[in-house]
Amino acid sequence: MIADALGRIRHVVLDLDGTLYRGDRLFAATLPFLERLRSWKLGYTFLTNNTSRSKADYVAKLARMGIQASESEIYTPADSTIVHLRERLPDVRAIAVLGTPSLCAQFEQAGFKVTWESPQAVIVGFDTTLTYERLCRSAYWISRGLPFIATHPDLVCPTDEPTVLIDCGSICACLTAATQRSPLVLGKPDAGILLDLCARHGLAPNELAMVGDRLYTDIAMAKKAGSLAVLVLSGEATREQAGAAAERPDIVVEDIGDFGQRLEQARAAAP
Repeated sequence: MIADALGRIRHVVLDLDGTLYRGDRLFAATLPFLERLRSWKLGYTFLTNNTSRSKADYVAKLARMGIQASESEIYTPADSTIVHLRERLPDVRAIAVLGTPSLCAQFEQAGFKVTWESPQAVIVGFDTTLTYERLCRSAYWISRGLPFIATHPDLVCPTDEPTVLIDCGSICACLTAATQRSPLVLGKPDAGILLDLCARHGLAPNELAMVGDRLYTDIAMAKKAGSLAVLVLSGEATREQAGAAAERPDIVVEDIGDFGQRLEQARAAAP
């Protein structure tokens, strides 16, 4: 029963763009929802696949919207990539990063040398500063057989502007066409992200809810991890797409405020 599943929730993982805000527009329900979580003493983590900003950048952006957050409450695919490099490629210290200065800085702070001269791996993120020269250099090193890692699979980034924001997955599609090599893809929908958060907070997977607007990242990850999969219709996916999906969300709500009401009802009905 969904009501029972909601009653077990002790921690909520929240996607950002399309879930709490759209571009620079905060949804009206967001601040009241976060206040509800705090009043219920439910923990929460902000999880985004967008690697164009560092954690510090996200802290600043959220603060401008009236959301107080610390870097420890924010998880991005850069975290997953750093863990992967340390655990699976421990000899790699020099990396070529097709990403923003913020992303490069996060890798440097983690102890990696970011360079285009003799790198040992190529990391591709959501590069809003992309240049043709760096794209070609990335293709060169990938064609030489270096590890090719994508921080996340998103094809486009949500926006409230009249444009399409080409994201990491689309950049990697270009590189794959040029080199005939596909990347190792991290970030959502990798279930390891949620399982890592469960381990950090001492939770079982079914005590965690993943709330997001994308079926192929947010919902797919939650289903793989065994967590509650909550789709909000304030971003990318539609109700029709959710109904036709191979992996359907456990709950479909109009927005984050609607989910807050469902949580409140479940908590009120709990013994």
